[in-house]
Amino acid sequence: MSVQPNFDNPETVALLIDHTLLKPEATEDDIARLCNDARQYSFASVCVNPFWVRFAAKALVGSSVRVCTVIGFPLGANVTKTKLAEAEFALADGAQELDMVQNIGALRSGQVELVRDEIAALAELAHSHGAILKVILETCLLNQTQKTAACRLAAEARADFVKTSTGFASGGATIEDVKLMRATVGESMGVKASGGVRTLEALRQMVAAGANRIGTSSGVNILAELSETKPSLLNAARVPGGRPDAY
Repeated sequence: MSVQPNFDNPETVALLIDHTLLKPEATEDDIARLCNDARQYSFASVCVNPFWVRFAAKALVGSSVRVCTVIGFPLGANVTKTKLAEAEFALADGAQELDMVQNIGALRSGQVELVRDEIAALAELAHSHGAILKVILETCLLNQTQKTAACRLAAEARADFVKTSTGFASGGATIEDVKLMRATVGESMGVKASGGVRTLEALRQMVAAGANRIGTSSGVNILAELSETKPSLLNAARVPGGRPDAY
């Protein structure tokens, strides 16, 4: 049984969060604010679209915050060569974490070897650059059997995390899905809950269910909930330090 983090400590909470901005209308000023927030509060990473990776990497030089980007986003329906090329560019631009969308249609069609081989190719590429790979399942589009199969395929392919959602489909993270994902992959992989996690209580519930990374655009608001009762702790969290988990 995993030890639950101290949710009264803003620095501990911040290290669970991938501070995320994936809206297509995001501007350079928006991404700059995202990176400034991440540096200020020492979030685990910023998660941005591939176009912004180089900018974010430069903005975060000297901080502990990692740069995460998305591959095959948000549909997962690109061919493997396209996903690999996208990942190559992102890694060259400074990405340290890749959140790829699995080929959802292929999985639902029973093409499990294709799904596994694609994840394995991206995992090998990421690891060769010292980066990690998270596999977005898009759980709202899968039944229980498919969710379990997707987790097992990601584990067989040596991905580092399984992740619930893009946030662009019909549903986001649920406690039930996170529990299922954790039960399937055990303690050998990370589980990222993403999509609709906007409050400290929601974050706590996802972590209790088995998540050890949270993707959210509400990280600052979540930490602000702690400041209402523990302002001194929130101020301490603004001092850069520490680093994200090793998954």
